[in-house]
Amino acid sequence: MRELFPQSAADVDLAEAYAAPAGRHLRVNFAASADGAVTVDGRSRGLSSDADRAVFHLLRDMCDVVLVGAGTARTENYGGARQGPRGTPPIAVVSRSLRFDPASRLFTDTAVQPIVLTCAAAPDDRRLALAGIADVVVAGDDDVDLAAALDELADRGLVHVLCEGGPHLFGALLAAGLVDELCLTIAPLLAGGTAGRIVDGLSAQLVTPMVLGQVLVEDGHLFLRYSTVHG
Repeated sequence: MRELFPQSAADVDLAEAYAAPAGRHLRVNFAASADGAVTVDGRSRGLSSDADRAVFHLLRDMCDVVLVGAGTARTENYGGARQGPRGTPPIAVVSRSLRFDPASRLFTDTAVQPIVLTCAAAPDDRRLALAGIADVVVAGDDDVDLAAALDELADRGLVHVLCEGGPHLFGALLAAGLVDELCLTIAPLLAGGTAGRIVDGLSAQLVTPMVLGQVLVEDGHLFLRYSTVHG
């Protein structure tokens, strides 16, 4: 993989390139087509490449916990993360409704029990159905309070958070001012159609200034790393 910015380099140490700062940090990782589509045929897999998968696994190896929305976990058929240098990060799923199949890979194909971040308004029977197969965390009353949920994760020592989407969760995190970094892979293809963008679910336009910190390239895929500007 080559570096194009902030300097030109023929060979990049990815672990160094994606090193996160000390302390609490929330990094979001997405892939999109050149025209902004976040999926191809409803899945993100069509935007990936060998290099993108290498970055995907590296970011998981660097994090303490993988944060994902329930819709993405269902669509992408999430299972548990693999063991990395820091251990096996749990999957933390955000869900207000708790509409999960207890027999899904999220709960059965994992070495570490998933964390389910929900709210007090979640149905009691569904919460009971997850007892014993997930660590259910209540954060918020009528909806999931993402700031409180991240505080709960930090209290467990899970301070390096990697969010893998989906777009609604990314939008909610942006609206709450909780995003520190965006890692964005641009795939060399045009998708067209009605596929959504990486940010969705906001009732109004939200302009979030960002600073470009890094551009890498491999097999036509661009790997961009942005930091958010917190006012």
